[in-house]
Amino acid sequence: MLEKPAIQDEHVKACLKDAYGLSVAQIDFLPLGVDVNAAVYRAVTEEGTPYFVKLRRGAFNEIGVQLPKYLHEQGIAEIIPPLATQTGRLWTLMGEYNVILYPFVDGQDGYEVHLTDQHWIDFGAALKRIHTVDVPSRLREAIPQETYSAQWRETVKTFLARVETDTWQEAVAAKTAAYLNEKRANILDLAQYTERLAQRLQAEPPPLVVCHADIHAGNVLIDTSSKLYIVDWDAPILAPKERDLMFSGGGQFGNDRTPPQEDALFYQGYGDTPVDPYALAYYRYERIIVDVAEFGNQLLLTDEGGEDREQAYLYLTYNFAPNGTLAIASNGDRTR
Repeated sequence: MLEKPAIQDEHVKACLKDAYGLSVAQIDFLPLGVDVNAAVYRAVTEEGTPYFVKLRRGAFNEIGVQLPKYLHEQGIAEIIPPLATQTGRLWTLMGEYNVILYPFVDGQDGYEVHLTDQHWIDFGAALKRIHTVDVPSRLREAIPQETYSAQWRETVKTFLARVETDTWQEAVAAKTAAYLNEKRANILDLAQYTERLAQRLQAEPPPLVVCHADIHAGNVLIDTSSKLYIVDWDAPILAPKERDLMFSGGGQFGNDRTPPQEDALFYQGYGDTPVDPYALAYYRYERIIVDVAEFGNQLLLTDEGGEDREQAYLYLTYNFAPNGTLAIASNGDRTR
């Protein structure tokens, strides 16, 4: 969220005092991320200890805090664990928001800082540990499992039908509708091919592992000592390992390196592994479908969001840019 929500700072301070026993001297909103349902803050106690505070409204699955806590306890140091409240819970409530507290790690995300060769190697090694960790049944049973659902593809088709006939007055909504209409043929072809890949994977399901599911550059944090962290565990999933492998070489980390260069470094850390080309293609294409659906929901179904709206539009259009994620996914597709 780029614009501060209509929440008084004193309410957040009071929540942290009641739930965590923290006496907060200063709290600052951090304009980070494109998720309009999440707001983050830096809170500093009277003793000078900084904390990272996350407020999330809407759907909340507690596995998103329980799993990273467990993974950190298993020695995966690249994960920042949530802190417990005074009653031992990993989150608390403040009105319509779930509140989660973390240690504050001073650093920059992968959009703000260039990942070094060693960062890419460390990234691969961390993901390998995540994918191979033994997760107890009490946690594993709470993690959603991949179904290759057609939900987002159907949502996209609905939007494509609407933008042919409907009109929007709000400026960002209007240009979003025009852009989707312009890209109609590309998007329909993408949805149809992704559906065929989904059907293949449903018929012959690959093995499932614990996946983060959203490791783009914004969810990789590099601290001031050059240590790498994987953050934002809101929606982990049991899925084929390609659910996470798609991010290396998939156009999710800018243009510092070519996809083969990213992969060469990443797999130094991850190690040799067979990669299912159908699963890899599916996830890269499906991510673009999800972007179209989610940004459509955000930009066409509401006029809220302020600065977040323009940024969301830019993210949407990047998918179809000459060197964007669709072009990169197509160039790396070994299924056609």
